[in-house]
Amino acid sequence: MSAAANSDSSPAPVGVLLREWRSARRLSQLELALDAGLSTRHLSYIENGKAQPSREMLARLADSLDMSLRERNALLTAAGFAPTYPETALARPELAQMNHAIACILGHQDPFPAFLLNHHWDVLAANEGAQRVGNFMMDGRPSKHTNMVRQLFDPDDFRAAFANWEEVAGTLIRHLHNHVARTPGDTVARALLEEALAYPGVPASWRTRDLSTVTMPLLTTVLKRGDVVLTFFSTITTFGTPRDVTLEELHIECCFPVDEATAQFCRSLK
Repeated sequence: MSAAANSDSSPAPVGVLLREWRSARRLSQLELALDAGLSTRHLSYIENGKAQPSREMLARLADSLDMSLRERNALLTAAGFAPTYPETALARPELAQMNHAIACILGHQDPFPAFLLNHHWDVLAANEGAQRVGNFMMDGRPSKHTNMVRQLFDPDDFRAAFANWEEVAGTLIRHLHNHVARTPGDTVARALLEEALAYPGVPASWRTRDLSTVTMPLLTTVLKRGDVVLTFFSTITTFGTPRDVTLEELHIECCFPVDEATAQFCRSLK
């Protein structure tokens, strides 16, 4: 949740938000000022509340800070401007074509699993392949959660099905740490990280952000129930140059079988 979306408090002054983002990006005032095309003194005045930035200047600063559309709206609101980017519910008619595209991608991935997720790893949709594999691994029990982080970390949920749980969960924790560090206004992600770390059996070392480990381009997921072992790798699809907050925060994860045995088993579940 961004500062603009938090109804329990007033938006933070624009200078405070800029300082938070500059700190998150590990940039000095000089570095940010040079990249955004303004003087260090002017940036210092903005951060200290002595100068009011224009909408155009805020856009340049947001570009330099690589801010999401949601956070750009928060920055504009904090400066007294109207938000620029809409946030349209996925079920609205305006996104009908996008919904059709999403349904096509999920459907074409069958019989292999595919999921539609938002930036907090909430599962918004899953194809039939994902539902069949999940039902098999959980022996027909429904998941307790609709959030992939909670499903993976809760010992009473999908966690027991992962034969390589530490590898998969450790990678997800690194993504969560990085997301929280890059997005200082996202209190929902911060709370989700703390919740994941509080589950039993989570290594204490995971509480600290690991800057030394390079995330591998492909993550292998190994699921096991009895004598059945299913091995997948995943690809992520995002929506290029979105102009809507909702679309920017969506991604589709498609799971592909690593071996023919996994592929055949998924086909046999149909």
